Amino acid sequence: MTYRSNHPSGPNDTDAGIIVTDEFERFSQRNDIFTRAFWDDTVRSKHTDGFFASYRMEAAPRRGDGFTQRDFALRNASWLISDLVSNRDAETGKREGFQAPIANDTPVAAERAEIDDPAKMSAEIKRIAAFFGADLCAVTELDERWLYASRVDTRDMSDAPNDLPAGITHVIVLGHQMDEDLVATYPSALAGAATGREYSHEAAIVMQLAAYIRNLGYEAVASMNDTGLVIPYALKAGLGEYARNQMVITPDFGPRLRFSKIFTSLPLSSDAPKKLGVAEFCNVCTKCADACPVKALPYGAPDVSTQTSSIKGVRKWTSDAKKCFGFWAKMSTDCAICMRVCPFNRDFTKWQHKIWLKLALSPLRKVALWLDKHRGARVKPAEWWAKDMK
Repeated sequence: MTYRSNHPSGPNDTDAGIIVTDEFERFSQRNDIFTRAFWDDTVRSKHTDGFFASYRMEAAPRRGDGFTQRDFALRNASWLISDLVSNRDAETGKREGFQAPIANDTPVAAERAEIDDPAKMSAEIKRIAAFFGADLCAVTELDERWLYASRVDTRDMSDAPNDLPAGITHVIVLGHQMDEDLVATYPSALAGAATGREYSHEAAIVMQLAAYIRNLGYEAVASMNDTGLVIPYALKAGLGEYARNQMVITPDFGPRLRFSKIFTSLPLSSDAPKKLGVAEFCNVCTKCADACPVKALPYGAPDVSTQTSSIKGVRKWTSDAKKCFGFWAKMSTDCAICMRVCPFNRDFTKWQHKIWLKLALSPLRKVALWLDKHRGARVKPAEWWAKDMK
C-alpha cells in the first residue's frame, strides 16, 4: 500500500512520532538550504561560494587546529567516491545522489525471481545490506508525502520532475555509522572526513544493493539525499526516534549516522515504527541548543515551521537553516556540534552505556541527563592525528 501525497496523516504516524497537520505540503528540493545557496540571494554569499569551493582543490587551509592542509586533504579525499558518482551526469543537470537519484548501472533482469515470502525476503535484504557494509537496515512502505514535490536541475537550479518507476511499493532504509573519534573533533575540517567517508560508503552500498535487487528482476532506485526526505522513512521503518537536534536517535549508534535509501518494487514486509522515549528525554534536555554557536536549534516544544527550508505542516523541532548553514560557510566545513554533545552519542556496545540508555529512555531520564553533564567536550584534532601516529 502507498499513501497519497496529499493525504495529511498516514498509518503508524503516531508510533513514528510524526505529527502532520492539515496545512501539510510536500517539500520542493529547490528550497533546501544547500540548493538555495546557488539561487537565493538571501542565502548565497562569498562564504557559501567558498564553502562549496573548499571541497575541491580550492580549500583555504589556516593555522587553526583542525583546519590545516592535512585536515582538508583528508576531508576532501573522504568524499571522492561520492563525488565521482554525483558528478558523472552533471552536464544533464542531474547531480546523482543529491539532486537526482543514482542512475541504474545495470538493467532490471527480464526474468523475475519468485518471492513467496516477503518477510524472508526482507531478512535476506538486511543480510545482503550488512554484507555490503551497511550498519543498519530496515524496510517501510512507500509514503509519497515524503517524496520531493520536484527535484532540481542543477544547470539552472529550476524545478525538475521527480519521477520513480511504476510499481514502487517499499523503501529500504540504510544507516551508516560515522567515526566516533572524528565526530569528537567537531567543529573542524578534520571532522568533516567522518561525513564524507560515509557518503562515499553509502554511495557504493546503495548502488550494489540496488543492483542485486534489479538482478532479481525488480525495480530498485538507489538514493542518498535525493528524491525524498530520508528521516521520515527512517522513523517509519523503526530505526529510531526524532530528536531536538534534527537527527534520528538510534538505539545502536545514537545520532552518529548517515542514512540512505532504495525505492523498490521487491515484495517485502515492513518493519514497525516504535516509540523509544527519545522525545521525552529531549523535552528535558537542551544540550544541543545550548552548544550551538549561532543558536540555530530550537528550545521549547515541537512546532509547525514557516521557514522556506522546512517542510510545511509538520509539527516537529526545526532548526534555523540559514543560521546553521551560515556558520558552516564561514568555517568552510560542516558542523555537527549538536551530534557531538548529544547525550545519546555513545558506544552502545559497552555495558555502562547500555545501562545509561535504559535510564535515558525511562522515567529516570533526568538522572541520565545529570550523569551526562560532563560529557561531549571537543577533542582537539591534533590529538586525533597524534593518536593515529603512535
